[in-house]
Amino acid sequence: MLRLSQRNEPADLDPALATLPDDFFVIRALSEGLVVPNGEGDPKPALAESWEVSPDLLTWTFHLRHDARWSNGEPVTAADLLASYRRVLTPATAAPKANLLFVVRYARAYATGQLTDFSAVGFLAPNPFTLQVTLERPTPQFLAYAASGPWIPVNPRTVDRLGRLWTRPGNFVGNGPFLLVEWRPQQRIVVRKNPLYYDARYIHLDEIQFIHFDDTDTEDRAYRDGQIDATMTVPYSKVDAYIRDRPTELRHAPLAETRYLAFNVKHPPLDDIRVRRALSLTLDRARLVKDVLRGRQDPAYRLLPPGLRPTGDLVSDLSDDPSSPNPGSAHGENTLASREEARQLLAAAGFPGGRGFPKLELSGWGAGAKPVLDAVQEMWKKDLGIEVGIYVREARAHVAAMRAGGYDIGYITLIPDVADPLAALQRFISDGPENYPHWADATYDQLMDNALNARTTGEQTAALRAAEIRLLDQLPLAPLYFNAKTWLMRPEIKGWQEDAIWIRDYRGLHLAAAHE
Repeated sequence: MLRLSQRNEPADLDPALATLPDDFFVIRALSEGLVVPNGEGDPKPALAESWEVSPDLLTWTFHLRHDARWSNGEPVTAADLLASYRRVLTPATAAPKANLLFVVRYARAYATGQLTDFSAVGFLAPNPFTLQVTLERPTPQFLAYAASGPWIPVNPRTVDRLGRLWTRPGNFVGNGPFLLVEWRPQQRIVVRKNPLYYDARYIHLDEIQFIHFDDTDTEDRAYRDGQIDATMTVPYSKVDAYIRDRPTELRHAPLAETRYLAFNVKHPPLDDIRVRRALSLTLDRARLVKDVLRGRQDPAYRLLPPGLRPTGDLVSDLSDDPSSPNPGSAHGENTLASREEARQLLAAAGFPGGRGFPKLELSGWGAGAKPVLDAVQEMWKKDLGIEVGIYVREARAHVAAMRAGGYDIGYITLIPDVADPLAALQRFISDGPENYPHWADATYDQLMDNALNARTTGEQTAALRAAEIRLLDQLPLAPLYFNAKTWLMRPEIKGWQEDAIWIRDYRGLHLAAAHE
């Protein structure tokens, strides 16, 4: 048995409706899609044992495993996948990540109601074990999309029979390595090995428990007391002590993730670029990383992290060097000159010395956000003379508030669903569902459209670079740092596989004491 910390209680174990990495930690134990992510390269075969792509890179043909079974014993067929994808794209489903299927021909049109005949969408099942997918345009990263969450199929007969209740213990029918046996809300989720899984010989754990914790301190105590085998994170204040006292248990891995501040441009005075620029100029990112986070994160002076930059983006107009600020941006290092420029901008916007500036709300999620918010609050008070209030919500409530525009300045994370810079930057187009700043810019939209329709990798790289520069120049957001995962794990855990966008693969995972 393996006991893993779980920070956010899954709202749903339905791949069509799930949103957070925590949801998919459990979902990927219960179900799997055509392919699964591979932290070392292209996605690996899963439900599809092989595939080929047409010379024009538009049609992908997947050959499904004949021995893949749903946990109720039914074979997993191409028709099941078609039904699952139709459900994700049906407007009434309101799948939050349906856009990850928009690489498929006419999928966007069907999801937006412009097309009502699903047979016209680029999915075809010529036989029970073959699935053909025709894309809107050549997409070299297509397999990364096919490995993402909403591409994980559901058993359509079970969903039709039980409705929303299908994800409960006793009802859940999946095709993954484990079975759902227990779900105690806000306590734990328990899964056990699925004997019908085609690759059961590589599943060495009989049971995994996902145990819920509300905060890092409680989680830390539970680990030290032997109640869990791996944490999600480590309290910032204890990193140095663990480096000294438990170096073999402290793990570290870089992530393709950027933490940033979103400015709600619909809320004055954040609609004034001078105000946004002043706020960004006075962020001491290096001090935040060194003195507050203490977990080997890197200051962010651009949005896209190193692991998520366009192919060929080796010599770029954008720099990670704070002494060489990005063109037109306010994301260089906090210096005497930048602080003075910030004060002048704030005065020009009508708030000399911070006088008359409204008390805005700076919000984040979870107890772990509080030290970051406190540090930012102190920087703005010291350098600009302005006060911001701090408000911390539960993760889903925070994301919902930002999506609805019910916030002023929000601390949030960019965790890409797929390792594709195009997908990350598309979040900020005018109608993007994760455009938390509620920012609309015709120039940015055109650059992203150019990237989407580029005919060569070089053209796409140039368009994406220009789009990121435009985003940084117009300041609907301020990057803070490139995140890294620092966590605790018992030395006997072997075969741990988790990539830079928080996707896990449980195949091969085992406890040395029990298996070796």
